[in-house]
Amino acid sequence: MPLFDQALRNNTGGDWLLALGIVMLVLAGLWVMQRVLLKRLAAYARTTETLADDLLVETLAATRQLLLAPLAIYLGSHALTLPDKAVRILEHITVIGLLLQAAIWGNRFIGSWVRYSLRAKASQDPAGASTLSVIGFMTRLGLWTLVLLLGLDNLGFNITALLAGLGVGGVAMALAAQNILGDLFASMSIALDKPFVIGDFIIVGEQMGNVEYIGLKTTRVRSLSGEQIVFANNDLLQSRIHNYQRMQERRVLFTFGVTYQATAAQLERTPVIVREIIESQPKTRFDRAHFKAYGDSALVFEVVYFVLSSEYNVYMDIQQAINLALFQRLQEAGLQFAYPTRTLFINSGTPEPARV
Repeated sequence: MPLFDQALRNNTGGDWLLALGIVMLVLAGLWVMQRVLLKRLAAYARTTETLADDLLVETLAATRQLLLAPLAIYLGSHALTLPDKAVRILEHITVIGLLLQAAIWGNRFIGSWVRYSLRAKASQDPAGASTLSVIGFMTRLGLWTLVLLLGLDNLGFNITALLAGLGVGGVAMALAAQNILGDLFASMSIALDKPFVIGDFIIVGEQMGNVEYIGLKTTRVRSLSGEQIVFANNDLLQSRIHNYQRMQERRVLFTFGVTYQATAAQLERTPVIVREIIESQPKTRFDRAHFKAYGDSALVFEVVYFVLSSEYNVYMDIQQAINLALFQRLQEAGLQFAYPTRTLFINSGTPEPARV
């Protein structure tokens, strides 16, 4: 190898020993920093409640000695007289190693920050948790893109021409992968606009369930029957979504009928009884109760009230209590609930004889 032979001729044995000593000293210093100082810093971080020292420990724990070794070799090379080409090669390798190490540190920092933030927001702010996941991915993507461009620039590539070429190629790729990109941008819209968050109960068309995962391409919903329903984000945003978790109160309309044997006084008293029953229930607001119509086999009443909660179980408990109380109160008032019946009237008179 001509470069190596030339380096041997230009340096004495003492120069090589000095260079080797510098390399070993730098590597030993990096090892001590990673093992000893990082261990002490981690012990100190466990005694505090601040997030900054925890992030620093996890970031430094991602140090890779193999990527920092070129730095030690480059520093040791200053004790030698090397050809210009060899120096440039060492510089390129060192810069690439440092860029990769910086990217790993940044990636670990972003991942740790997102994880800690998700842990803090998961129960209190599900919408913020969804946004953080997307922001974390986009930040990582931007970081690695920047490192790639800096690395190519260090190697002598013309980034301006490369970016122009990527622009043209990007248009072609965007056309070919428009469905994937549509889902990606839809996930960003979900994260920023927050039409729903993890934990919400939604209905999309005939499908319904609780949102349990919002990804870059799909959103997964756990249905009431237990299976997982997977929606493409782009298709999901193009559909009409009913988000029952955002419902502040529930409007309830129900009807019941009593028999035609009821008296006028009983019919007039019935809406009052219904109002008393509903107003006695917690978390309700009475709206109206009316004698609505004459049915085929019943005198029909229509009732509207509001449940001041979005929980379905709360609504069902209240409706059950109203039904039980209504059954008892109407029974006490001498009213009977109607059911489908038909009364036949038979004329038993003798028919008149036919006239000729």
